[in-house]
Amino acid sequence: MTRRNARLSHLMAGTAASVLVAHGVQAQSQEPFELNPIHVENRDIFANAADRATSMYVSDFELERARTGDLKDVFAGVASVSVGGALPLTQKIFLNGVDMLNLGVTIDGTAQNNRAFHHVTANAIDPGLLKQVRADPTVAPADAGPYALAGSVVFETVDAADVLDPDDSFGGNLRLGYADNGETAQGALTVAGMQGGFSWLGYAKRAEGDDYESGSGDVIPGTAADLESYLGKVAYESRDGHRIELSGQRLRDSELRQFRANFGGLNGVSDDLRLYNTTRESYSLSYENTLANGVWDPKVTLGYSESDIVVPDPWDSNGLSGTWSATVQNTFNLSDADTITAGIDWRKRFGEYTSPAFGDDYEERSRNVGLFAQARLQPLDRLRLSFGGRVDRQTFEGIDGSEQTNTGVSANASATYALTDTFSVRGGASTVFGGIDIEDNYTYLPSWSYGSLEPARADNATLGFDWEVGRLTLGGEVFVTMIDDARSAEENFDFRSEGFNLGATYDWDSGSARLTASQSDVTVNGDPADGYSALDFGAPLGTVIAFEIEQETGLDGLRVGGGLDLALDYDMPESADTNLDGYEVVNVFAEYIPPRHDGLTLRAEIANLFDAEYADRATYGADFDTVTTLKEPGRTISLTAVARF
Repeated sequence: MTRRNARLSHLMAGTAASVLVAHGVQAQSQEPFELNPIHVENRDIFANAADRATSMYVSDFELERARTGDLKDVFAGVASVSVGGALPLTQKIFLNGVDMLNLGVTIDGTAQNNRAFHHVTANAIDPGLLKQVRADPTVAPADAGPYALAGSVVFETVDAADVLDPDDSFGGNLRLGYADNGETAQGALTVAGMQGGFSWLGYAKRAEGDDYESGSGDVIPGTAADLESYLGKVAYESRDGHRIELSGQRLRDSELRQFRANFGGLNGVSDDLRLYNTTRESYSLSYENTLANGVWDPKVTLGYSESDIVVPDPWDSNGLSGTWSATVQNTFNLSDADTITAGIDWRKRFGEYTSPAFGDDYEERSRNVGLFAQARLQPLDRLRLSFGGRVDRQTFEGIDGSEQTNTGVSANASATYALTDTFSVRGGASTVFGGIDIEDNYTYLPSWSYGSLEPARADNATLGFDWEVGRLTLGGEVFVTMIDDARSAEENFDFRSEGFNLGATYDWDSGSARLTASQSDVTVNGDPADGYSALDFGAPLGTVIAFEIEQETGLDGLRVGGGLDLALDYDMPESADTNLDGYEVVNVFAEYIPPRHDGLTLRAEIANLFDAEYADRATYGADFDTVTTLKEPGRTISLTAVARF
């Protein structure tokens, strides 16, 4: 038995004992998680605002399923959010065809989006520590922060109150999983406590495995799991609602990968791998009054996040990028339906590349100060309005020490009107100042000239509808995002993504189902774009469809379900080598909560049931003959046990 398999056997052998011990402390009532995200929406105080009309909330069901998975599992039921890359290290997120690098992204209020090596992701996140995810596509409100060119994505991590029953002062959960494809084992422990207004939470996860096989049975070199994830959080909340919270998280992935980590190979699959030592960290300190309901409702957030990509061989490459952020705002609660949020925010971003062995040391940095205000009003019973603006002043410094200072104004407006009690129409538009973005630090060249760079500006528009017919909900919208003077190295270009989204959700007494479809096309300088020309701004996705269903079986505590991921054939422009082939992937699961042991959840899942050989549509390189795309795992049987204590 190998050392790795010995550790694997030891971990899995302890599963039953650990579950029984954890469950023996205290059995908690655990209701089944639901597929319909409406319950998550209710936790958002602005859920009914017009600027949230196109927002997508990840359901508790999807988050719970993804805790032993990755970001692809988080967004599996939302076709307009595509996640390509197959590995947590390389998974890139696209919203309506736009790379998340061009969205405002926060975790617990801390700004993210640290530009990293373009062969890895800038936003690696462990789903195991998430409690809420919201994507605001296309039109972002002014209080989403600067750089929200084509929308925003908001992640929130778990609190002690999410883990504990109301009367408990201590508790937690233990989560163990095993996947046969790649023999990947993982364990995550969450513990939390509350006493006299103080609360704390600790989370730790470890995942380890071997290279997995694709649908054709080929072992994909450089795909072994080797991940550590941590979250720590402490908070104090007074009886008057004054809450101070400090949180910090760290994710580390250190393993041999392909020379370009998001490829399956260049000019064929290669076993000549190199070490990627990657670390993501994010810290947040915040204050708010959870009981405030008048014109004085302040919130303050300070934060820092970074991505550190170290590739020792062959050039001793070190790429560090980070963002310092601060926001001070107040929400004027004029009534239950009318609010105005105004404030000031600050961002300091940097990207640096060093290679001590070769004497290279380059850095770009920027500073941005913004003033913003966003009004969310309901002047009529059937009409909801949201409008706001920002003024940002950015100073950008290149690797040659040159500086540019630019000031820009942003504005947005959204409206929703209920034509009947069941049918409403909605729309929104925005123009957003983007400044000059930090570039990928692994591509810095001392020969760059910054004299011709212009600040980016995005123009967005969306128009849609929502229709409720009994338990059936239908919705959809058309959208367009245009980014002028987008930056690539020392040049500017124009980028555009346009398309439409459709969605339907149906609930019945013992289950629910959801179908979403998204179609997007991207262009660069007016011409249809291949994956390389749109790099870091978008991807040629075409038509993507997602379907999910879950059903109680009638056997107490047992429910089953599954999903279908589809991508249709997509014709590429002449600049590409080949068109993109479609695929169909089926996933099924069964979940059991023993009636007499409701603190215990057992789940079995088969992903890629029919062993489809495919790379996700959002994975780079399928349109070029020289690139072997990073294929998704073939049929994978996974078992998960969760004990709550």
